[in-house]
Amino acid sequence: MKILMVLTSHDQLGGTGQKTGFWLEEFAAPYYVFVDAGAEVTLASPLGGQPPEDPKSDAPEAQTDATRRFRADAAAKAALAGTLKLSDVSPKGFDAIFYPGGHGPLWDLAEDKMSIALVEGALAADKPVAAVCHAPGILRHVRTPQGRSVVEGRKVTGFTNSEEQAVGLTAVVPFLVEDMLQANGGIYSRAGDWQPYVVVDGRLITGQNPASSELAAKSLLNALGAEPLVKPSP
Repeated sequence: MKILMVLTSHDQLGGTGQKTGFWLEEFAAPYYVFVDAGAEVTLASPLGGQPPEDPKSDAPEAQTDATRRFRADAAAKAALAGTLKLSDVSPKGFDAIFYPGGHGPLWDLAEDKMSIALVEGALAADKPVAAVCHAPGILRHVRTPQGRSVVEGRKVTGFTNSEEQAVGLTAVVPFLVEDMLQANGGIYSRAGDWQPYVVVDGRLITGQNPASSELAAKSLLNALGAEPLVKPSP
């Protein structure tokens, strides 16, 4: 079982002068779900090397068992520091793809031609693709072989407008994930703010927020035929 995790390389939060990147818990929790299930995990990013971590995800209140485990895991930290360049990977080498969130993907992965082609290739080959929190934004320009939006007519979720408003970045982000998914024809649903919620539609798996990252990873394992640990949201 080979799983590719794709992280952002973008570290600027719009014109605010603040830093952004990937959200640590959204990487760490799925990473250990996969590793503990015996999966071979490969990490990639548009620029390769160390992807930027959103400094806010290192705050004490953002820590979980998975983030604490990661901080004490030298091998995992070395793997993260040496991500492959996205241009050097192919969906043919993996059974599934997982995208952690953080605000960074809205700027680079959503527009990255390599990422778009990667997701299109994986779904066309009937391989599951999962994205959590802001990472469903990477589906913005992904198309089916017929040229339609990959989310059109499909059940999806992602970071809500009200959650974005709560963190004060509605006017900073290049687009709102909820609005984009709906504008592209997605059948969007959600739980309450900050509650775990995952939607599975065929080979596409989307999670609403950081609290959904572990469930999204387990849902991906379920899609691969691994023992389902929990049931995803309807």
